[in-house]
Amino acid sequence: MTKDKWIRTAKRAGAALFSIAAVAALASCGTPGPKKTDMSNTTVVTVSQEERIRKRIIQRILELDDSKDTEALKQFASGPELTVRTSQLAVAKATDSIDQTADIPDGVQQIMIPTEANWPRSIFSITTTTENQQSGRLLVFSQDSARQNYKLWGLVRLFSGVQLPTFRQQTPATKSSAEINDPNHTGMADQGGLVMTPADAVRQYADILQNGSSSKYAKSFENDSLRTELAKLTATIDDGVKRNGGTQQQTFTYKDGAIRVLMTAQASRLKGAKLGALVIAQIDSSWTRTAGEDRTSLPISDAEKALFGDQEGKQTIVANYTNVVALYVPYANSGSNAKVECVGAERVPVSVEAR
Repeated sequence: MTKDKWIRTAKRAGAALFSIAAVAALASCGTPGPKKTDMSNTTVVTVSQEERIRKRIIQRILELDDSKDTEALKQFASGPELTVRTSQLAVAKATDSIDQTADIPDGVQQIMIPTEANWPRSIFSITTTTENQQSGRLLVFSQDSARQNYKLWGLVRLFSGVQLPTFRQQTPATKSSAEINDPNHTGMADQGGLVMTPADAVRQYADILQNGSSSKYAKSFENDSLRTELAKLTATIDDGVKRNGGTQQQTFTYKDGAIRVLMTAQASRLKGAKLGALVIAQIDSSWTRTAGEDRTSLPISDAEKALFGDQEGKQTIVANYTNVVALYVPYANSGSNAKVECVGAERVPVSVEAR
């Protein structure tokens, strides 16, 4: 295979990875949270407040698609979403077009609001599909303190056919109305009572992304679209690099503290209820590709090319990615066959450098 041919093949494979999520089939549908769980049955945000928060933030973020103002973006996005959206705007500025996967619907299918009144606090929303029928997004809006506004902290595109944990189909309570039937609660990174803590689940999943089926943790996780498509892309790139006498390697690392956790009830009257934790977290990855002697390593996707800019190509290229994943972690009493499952993800390059 010629260098040009395998690069074109790699780009097609890369494009497939960046659009892995299709229309989600939803079921009934945290920086680490407080040390103590407030078991109050009253949420601190009402339906109308959630709608105003969500629509205002999404509107402001989408308005920046035209100006590409990454400084203004900091008013409305934080955490992994700030990193992801900043990169998407940088690519859009270079290509004069923002990727369709950056679209954020402002309609929702479900909202999940914990009852805890402590800070930081988060609201979780599942959006409708986009106008071109891309999958619904799982959005996490976080407020760090009483003096700060909510911002979009995290966004993942849900995988096709996934069943999300069985959260209460929620109409948030007001101060004058009690909410019953086990409301949703904020979890912690080291939350007990699960098959593994949320933080351990993210660390182990990062190892699986890096080592594939050879990871010692692979048997504890269901297979998923991100793992499958990433493996295909890696194999394509590896084949092309080796044909030209080169090497490639990826490393994946959980970004400590970049995690939000939402807990379901511990029991449900619904048959087949999926109980446990929904964990949204950031995994950083670095992809080093080194060409053979007297050869040059080049970007493998349009996004990488845009971030690479006018750098002079060298033998080695390093592409850094931000991966945002949503993991379902079952309760420990869910049975011996219970596994952790990735139900959605977002993966974008954030920097590309010739070395």
